[in-house]
Order: sequence, then C-alpha cells, then structure tokens
Amino acid sequence: MKKALLITTALVASTGMASAQNVTSSNADITLGGYARWGVIYSDPDTPGADSSTDITSRWRLQIDATTETDAGVTLGARVRFQVDGSDGDNALTQAEELNAARFFARMGGLEIGVGNIQGAIEFMPGQYTIDLGLTGLGYDYTVYDGNADAYSSGGTGASTRNGVEVIYGIGDFEVHVSASESATNDRIAAVVSYEFGNFTVAAGVQDSDLATDTDWTVAVEGSVGIFDFGVAYADNGDEAAGGGDHWSVMGRFDVGAATNVEFYVADADYFADTSYGVDFNHDLGGGATMRGGIASLRDGELRADFGVRFNF
Repeated sequence: MKKALLITTALVASTGMASAQNVTSSNADITLGGYARWGVIYSDPDTPGADSSTDITSRWRLQIDATTETDAGVTLGARVRFQVDGSDGDNALTQAEELNAARFFARMGGLEIGVGNIQGAIEFMPGQYTIDLGLTGLGYDYTVYDGNADAYSSGGTGASTRNGVEVIYGIGDFEVHVSASESATNDRIAAVVSYEFGNFTVAAGVQDSDLATDTDWTVAVEGSVGIFDFGVAYADNGDEAAGGGDHWSVMGRFDVGAATNVEFYVADADYFADTSYGVDFNHDLGGGATMRGGIASLRDGELRADFGVRFNF
C-alpha cells in the first residue's frame, strides 16, 4: 500500500510540475488515460488432481503521455504506464504494482522513431489482436505471434527486459514498421508492411532472431463487411523440434443489437495440445463503460471463463 501511495504521489506531483511548465511552454502537453476493470474469473485445468477455482480479478492502468513540439515542427514525446493487477485466490488478496520503463519517440509527418520500451513491429502489426476476448483476454491463444517478438511491456523495459529501437513510416494507406532489440541472450530485428484498402487491411512481417522458437514470419488479413468484423492470421513460430511451429487463428465479431456485440475465435498450433476456441459478449453501458464476459477452451485443455465491468478514462 505504501508503495502505491508513493508512486501515486510522485505522479500527481509530476503532473502538477508539468502543468506549471505549460504556462511558459504552450507546445508542451501531458495527457492521462487508461482503464479499470474488475470481475470474476473461473479456471478448470485439464490436469489430474488439479481443482477448479473462481477468483476475483482486477486491473487499474494509468497511461501517461508527455509531448512537446519544436520550432521545426518535430513532436518529441515519451510514454510510461503504471498498472496495478489484483486477484483473490483462495481468499488471499495478491497485488502486483508495476511502473514500466519509458518509450521515447520523435515524430514528424509520417515518420516516427521510437527508443526504449518499444512497441515492436510484429506485436503492433494489424491482425494480431482483431478481438479482445472477455474481460481479461482469456489466454490470448488467438494472437498468432504468441509473444515470440518484441512488445511494449507494462512492467519492464520491454520484451524479455530489453531496450530497443524502431522506425515507423506511413504514407497514405501504406505503412512500414521496423524494430530491433539487443540483450545478453537474444538479438532481434523485425519488419512489418501493411496496406489498408477500403474496409480491409493486409499485413506481413518477418523477423531474424537468436531464439529458435521466435516468430520467423507472419501474415494477417482483417476487415469488416456490414455488421461483421473478421481476422485471419498465421505465424511460423520457429523450430517445431524446439517447441515452436505453425500457429493459425480465425477471429470474428458481429453486432447483436445497438449496444452489444459477440466475438469468437478458433486457433491451433503445432505446440498446442488441443485446438483452442472461445466466445464472448460486450455490452456498452455508456460513458466508456462496458459489461463483458467470455469462455474459452485453451491450448492445454483448460476451461477458462470471466465476467465483469471495464471502463475507460
């Protein structure tokens, strides 16, 4: 509790100082945003002797973005995230508080250069997250790169506690994203190209890495037809003998009323014990709040379900 109070006090103080600076620097800006969610999560592992459980789950995420614009028209910025995850397992409340490392960037026109806790070209690629199942993601088996590439980290310096650099360039409906990182155990470089036409987006990514189970290449198509949104994605996640292999996913979303939609997916991989599939619902409560819940059968046979409320701020 003391840790959370100290971090919150520091954030409030820094926001106040930034507001004071804005008096003399009209180009500077600090924005706060994020979301909160809470509810219940059920798990029934497909493991002999393992018991099912129903627990409370919660998350509070605050995102802080600071930017300024130079006289030459270059936007300089940084992003940090403070996140508190809470759960109630067997009536014992656990809490994880995380303040991550920053992502710094410079942007002008269609060009952006980022360093630090980078987004990562493959993780940020269109088609990896066509849906967001249930309240908690319910395992994310539908995300075909499956964590095998650099990604923005909520609780560290980046994927596998690394820093990186990335370049993003967009012109019209075409975008290129290149990212690279270096660590003591694994160096990565990845590139993604994507093109948007009408209601559809196609994307492809490649990666060179020292890890045998990292993603080698991935492709995705997503789009919308009337009330139906869809995504189809595939990734070659490295050497099957080392625990990698092919991973594919089909995802969809459709409206069932003015304020409610349903999402679903089917996914499989060479390293899955079982085909994974799931379905959810999302009901708009207004004011940035939604009631949501879902159920999924995961790669290891576990049955997982959740239900709760989320609101954005």
